[in-house]
Amino acid sequence: MNPDLDALKPYPFEKLAALKAEVTPPALSPIALSIGEPRHAPPAAVLEALRRFEGEVARYPATAGLPELRDAIARWATQRYALTPGSLDPERHVLPVTGTREAIFAFVQATLDRTRPAKVAMPNPFYQIYEGATLLAGGAPLYLDCAPENGCLPDLDAVPAATWRDVQLVFVCSPGNPTGAVTPLAEYQKLIALADEHDFLIASDECYSELYLDESAPPPGLLEACRSLGRDDYRRCLVFHSLSKRSNLPGLRSGFVAGDAELIAPFKRYRTYHGCAMPLTTQHASIVAWEDEAHVQANRDAYREKFSAVGKILAPVMDFPTPRASFYLWPAVPGGNDEAFARDLFAEEHVTVLPGRYMSRDGAHSNPGAGRVRLALVAELDATIEAAQRIRRFIERRA
Repeated sequence: MNPDLDALKPYPFEKLAALKAEVTPPALSPIALSIGEPRHAPPAAVLEALRRFEGEVARYPATAGLPELRDAIARWATQRYALTPGSLDPERHVLPVTGTREAIFAFVQATLDRTRPAKVAMPNPFYQIYEGATLLAGGAPLYLDCAPENGCLPDLDAVPAATWRDVQLVFVCSPGNPTGAVTPLAEYQKLIALADEHDFLIASDECYSELYLDESAPPPGLLEACRSLGRDDYRRCLVFHSLSKRSNLPGLRSGFVAGDAELIAPFKRYRTYHGCAMPLTTQHASIVAWEDEAHVQANRDAYREKFSAVGKILAPVMDFPTPRASFYLWPAVPGGNDEAFARDLFAEEHVTVLPGRYMSRDGAHSNPGAGRVRLALVAELDATIEAAQRIRRFIERRA
């Protein structure tokens, strides 16, 4: 077996299962706020398209995807990020993928050059696929702590030039998982300048981009930053988007990558051998999803209502950054022990949350996830409110 497999860390939910294994919860209805799996209803039009095109399972799909799907994606991204019309060429700059998790992992394998130092910079805390993909590609993770005093964003200025020289790839996650932090346009521009100076690539994971609380302030993206700099070739830059969160379709496994044509072309060649073309039935359903914004607006409205309700319940007993986007809260726990908090909350209130240390690594001074938990507000409104009330009850009982 590949010896790099031994470098992989246990996945957060493996650790969570072990934490809960010896605990018997009370006879209350279980509520899970631990996993970021949307529970809102999928769009009816997408489900209808799956039925209408079910016969397409009899055909092999092409790696590049249907031209109609690439066109729909390019139109959506151009409108969403105010790109220069025609600059995002569906033939050269867009590639459908079977979910961002698979694509992120594959992109690292296709990108890293093992013959020279291969550091991959990533936010800390982080989505563990960044780390696992790096280790299996023979690279070394470079953890950039996301401290509250820096808006839960990495401090790019704190990275020495000597360190940047060994970096081949930088991951951005905006809106952030688990912090919900949004990377400002100026920060993207700074990162692009660093990439030009030190010759690395930027992979921006934007799968939560359509879940934002202020309807007048959608989060900016990496392609938008390129446009603001006049870089219509999107050089060094690639974005990852998904229908999982935007459209409540995590099981569809549908997303796209877009950006620098000089990255898309070899990545497409890699994927041809990798054998992960999107099924045609899924492609037709994805076209329907990317072409409709009404269900996305309704989705944001539902999350906005939950954030408002949960914030009122928990703000008196927990401290958390004001969320701007995503569907997560990232509160500090009373007492500071996130593992004990998660275990005892499950034991006393049958509510599952994810300890923050399971999503982060020890940084220069400490583990930036320790002492916090991730709450995924994915359940329906009533269940989410019930979970928040139980958490508050649990905290007040111990005060």
